[in-house]
Amino acid sequence: MIVFDLRCAGDHVFEAWFASSDAYESQRERGLLACPVCGASDVGKAVMAPRVGAKGNSLPETPAKPDLKALLNAVAKAQAAALKDSRWVGGRFADEARAIHNGDKPETLIHGQATREEAKALAEDGVAIAPLLVPVVPPESLN
Repeated sequence: MIVFDLRCAGDHVFEAWFASSDAYESQRERGLLACPVCGASDVGKAVMAPRVGAKGNSLPETPAKPDLKALLNAVAKAQAAALKDSRWVGGRFADEARAIHNGDKPETLIHGQATREEAKALAEDGVAIAPLLVPVVPPESLN
């Protein structure tokens, strides 16, 4: 079997399997190929990287699985470092962020809680905000 990336006149790229290069040519010449996206029959080979098989006496290398726990720990540490100089404002986040944006309060780093609607309104008004990747425990909830 051989796999080719094909492209139609509509610029859709798709993969197709053939018994051989001759089988592909035969089907193309007889008009048996069609784009699965738009149905166009004007189909040809697309540029593709060659697929070279592994040597017969070697096993393919298994990619290392990421250590999810270590990855999450690294994200949490990076976020904690970024928030080190930030002030917790709790549920007043939207009001505080808007006041800083409008110049009514001094520019400072803050973090807190906002509803989806509040966050959307802030973003639409050009207030620079970003969601935190790791949940933050409010200071008043710490022992």
